[in-house]
Amino acid sequence: MAKMNMLQAINSALDIAMSEDESTLCFGEDVGHFGGVFRATSGLQDKYGKLRCFNTPLVEQGIIGFANGLAAQGSRPIAEIQFADYIFPAFDQIVNEAAKFRYRSGNEFNVGRLTIRAPYGGGIAGGLYHSQSPEAYFAHTPGLKVVIPRNPYQAKGLLLASIRDDNPVIFFEPKRLYRASTGEVPIEDYQLPLGKAEIMQTGSDITLLAWGAQMEVLQNAADLAVNDGVSCEVIDLRSILPWDIETIVNSVVKTGRLLVTQEAPLTAGFASEIAATIQQECFLHLESPVARVCGLDTPYPLALEKEYVSDHLKIYEAIKRSINY
Repeated sequence: MAKMNMLQAINSALDIAMSEDESTLCFGEDVGHFGGVFRATSGLQDKYGKLRCFNTPLVEQGIIGFANGLAAQGSRPIAEIQFADYIFPAFDQIVNEAAKFRYRSGNEFNVGRLTIRAPYGGGIAGGLYHSQSPEAYFAHTPGLKVVIPRNPYQAKGLLLASIRDDNPVIFFEPKRLYRASTGEVPIEDYQLPLGKAEIMQTGSDITLLAWGAQMEVLQNAADLAVNDGVSCEVIDLRSILPWDIETIVNSVVKTGRLLVTQEAPLTAGFASEIAATIQQECFLHLESPVARVCGLDTPYPLALEKEYVSDHLKIYEAIKRSINY
């Protein structure tokens, strides 16, 4: 074991993946000798050479189009989009090409060895172009997997599982936790299951659900609720697509209440999909409406970032409303 921050854990996962398979390539804007804007790929070019870890032009559609071609030929590309906000020029290549490659050929060819890494979310005073959470856009696309870790241990295990998965995976990394989140991480190889939520804290009164950086916020709200005698079950969804319906349903059947929080805006966010599914599956067990605590339906603001985010106090107030419904 070693103490790592999230960047170091991601770098360790990439190092392991590149060492085990010579067809594994790592590329993106400034990814090479510079190590990327956040230094997640530092040292990999020195270790594996410029043919396996290299810079690309600043054209996201080209990065993913190139990655699709590599994966279709049997390579294992790990493509970095410098900020998740700039993944949209590559949207067509992801949702119309990568996600449908296997289906349109009747499984004769695929790009299942493709992994796309992208820093997402706010908390770094990045303003409207460097703070968005676009996971819901991709959750609407069959053929993809969407994964979001909450800490260094999760980041390494989930990233290795994503790289080795037989489907194209988008791996969103909460950038505000890159250096803020530290923890004990195994130096050796390990994987965590995709599509499986993790119950972080058991409880009996309300189920609290989130993913990525919101997990820390959610836990802080749960700690406040303890002072009111509220027993919170805290769950990290981890995988947005596919998502672990069974674990969430079983929890809500037990507690009778659900609160979902996300950084993304309220309207049509992934919290809405969760709320609709739980209402359908747990209707007769619900003691209050499913609560959503989300960002506002505005572009991500710079000066008003603290007012925009769904922080622990907003979640705490929503917990009280649900309990007192």
